[in-house]
Amino acid sequence: MSKLGTSFIEGIIAFTATNIDDIMILLLLFSQVDVNFRRRHIILGQYIGFAAIIIASLPGFFGGLVVRREWIGLLGILPIAIGLMQLLNREQETIEIQEVTTEFKQHSPVNSLLSLILSILHPQTYKVAAVTIANGGDNISIYIPLFAGQNLASLGVILSVFFLMVGVWCAVAYLLSQHTTIAYLLSRYGKVIVPFVLIGLGLFIMYERGTFSLLPW
Repeated sequence: MSKLGTSFIEGIIAFTATNIDDIMILLLLFSQVDVNFRRRHIILGQYIGFAAIIIASLPGFFGGLVVRREWIGLLGILPIAIGLMQLLNREQETIEIQEVTTEFKQHSPVNSLLSLILSILHPQTYKVAAVTIANGGDNISIYIPLFAGQNLASLGVILSVFFLMVGVWCAVAYLLSQHTTIAYLLSRYGKVIVPFVLIGLGLFIMYERGTFSLLPW
């Protein structure tokens, strides 16, 4: 098998092995979609967060800078903070629906580009990105040695596979969230449990990475 073919398979295996748990997070996120939190915020947030993980892992390709596992665990503070904010702001949430003209709703290239830019800049996008980075932060320790053994062409194949798989993961999670039974349970109980899931995720990330050992006991 060629070097590029091997890299293609390595990319699929590495992504699947390091992102199994991400399906459940995405499933919960898609269950929260409403007028203020759109599917595009989730997808863009996933890509932005995953891109940040890849960038942090690239020093492995250039031959250095391994991040200590305990410090990576500090990323768990991000979902904890978001979960606490959701709990504190639950009673204050209001839905703001902006009226748009029929002309603006037309899918012209200019309006599509504007919509994309506004989605990228939307705070919800960065909330998703923060959760993605925190949940996948430990992947850096796996991606660094994976990247370190590749040439430029092989690295390109692996990164292409990774970013394609992000889209596949989003599609799978969205389809699962549309299942009648799953959708009913998540729509009924999702908003209640999501803050606790995020807090639990953050605490687990910090515990599993050994971050609590950094505290002065």
